[in-house]
Amino acid sequence: MKDILKLVLGLLLGLVIISCKNQNEPVASDTETSAEVNFDDPWKQADEIVKNIKVPEFRDEVFNIMDYGATADGSKSSDEAFKKAIEACANAGGGKVLVPAGVYLTGPIHLKSNVNLHLEEGAEVKFSTDQKDYLPVVHTSYEGMEFMNYSPLIYAYKQKNIAVTGKGTFNGQADNDNWWPWSGKDVYGYKDGDVKQHDAHNLPRLSDMVEKGTPVEERVFGEGHQFRPTFFEPFECENVLIQGVTFVNAPFWVMHPIKSNNVRVKDVSVISHGPNNDGCNPEYSKNVHITGCLFDTGDDCIAIKSGRDNDGRRVGITSENIVVENCTMKDGHGGVVMGSEISGGVRNVYIRNNTMNSPNLDRAIRIKTNTRRGGTIENIFVKDLEVGQVKEAVLKINTRYAIYANQEGEFMPVIRNILLENVEVENGGEYGVLIIGREESPVKNVKLKNVTIKNVEVPLKIEHAEDIQFVNTTINGKEY
Repeated sequence: MKDILKLVLGLLLGLVIISCKNQNEPVASDTETSAEVNFDDPWKQADEIVKNIKVPEFRDEVFNIMDYGATADGSKSSDEAFKKAIEACANAGGGKVLVPAGVYLTGPIHLKSNVNLHLEEGAEVKFSTDQKDYLPVVHTSYEGMEFMNYSPLIYAYKQKNIAVTGKGTFNGQADNDNWWPWSGKDVYGYKDGDVKQHDAHNLPRLSDMVEKGTPVEERVFGEGHQFRPTFFEPFECENVLIQGVTFVNAPFWVMHPIKSNNVRVKDVSVISHGPNNDGCNPEYSKNVHITGCLFDTGDDCIAIKSGRDNDGRRVGITSENIVVENCTMKDGHGGVVMGSEISGGVRNVYIRNNTMNSPNLDRAIRIKTNTRRGGTIENIFVKDLEVGQVKEAVLKINTRYAIYANQEGEFMPVIRNILLENVEVENGGEYGVLIIGREESPVKNVKLKNVTIKNVEVPLKIEHAEDIQFVNTTINGKEY
């Protein structure tokens, strides 16, 4: 009887061990290439995403900021006028807050549900250069880490049905005397001995809080710290429209929809060459349509994010269902980029009918991560891309990205299912295709179809990648 009991207990213990082991192992979908991905026609899904994004609608009532005490010659702040007009509009059930032609000084603008902030042609909104005007601190984010910091210049928190539209200009007034020196780079006005974002009381302290899991509300920075705010940040918002306006002179990232759903960015111009002046960074966001825009930036034109390290894993929201089309990319570190704050993962990105061309554009399509970030990046489709000139690579996938020290960890990234179709490149720069995978987790299932790359120094450099396919593809005149 004792022998039977021992046998039964042994079997039960074995089952428990197997069960625990299986729970700790990645599921098959995290380690194997999906057999269901259709490289022949993924664009029907892109059409569905665009079709299903709800465009905000607003009441016809107009709230002119001039009626609330605004000054249109830039001689004094119109901060209170913006606040009162937005408040009145929201209280009335929504409508259009109108900014007529003229120059307006203001502090941060906080949007509310059902409000369309509309800039007439000839309107320029200039934001205060006094950092104290961006207090008290609000719930925001810096490079994929949530915290309490200076308010974004235009901010919406947990709002629905909001818009920024028109043909006017938002001027962040960031320059080598305001915001930019905190980057710590001489070219942006930093001088030896000045405080900067990489000092111990800034990024290292915030990174330590993220590592320890400190609650966001306890990560209080703002005054006395050197974190630059984003320009326009809809945070946990639903149904967002950004259309027609121009952004210049941004302190940091320009458009940063974070944890938001149903976002359309249409016919927007970003002309801003400061540090970290990314054009549009959807983060933890779903159902995003970026179309007809011009990006001429100091960093990535478009960079899709999903949190840095433990914060990305804590939040656990994948950025997905993102369509980028009919855009022009000029200067920038990359045309369309995924990463490096990518710990929550990215999937279902559709990039079509875009033009990229500048001697100051480093890469066309880029994916960057490492084993601290981790993340699964999958189902990235590129079609009808025209590239005049890039510096480094047409396609760059790097799982050893490291701009900061200590970027090796225990979170192996997974990258799979990448398609480039109908791509024409006149001057490909240093590399045609540059892929740096990991032996433990190779980049999988990359297909180039109808791709022509001219004038490139190194056609291919590929490390640790599987299932790389070339169909009707030529690089420097050689077919692959």
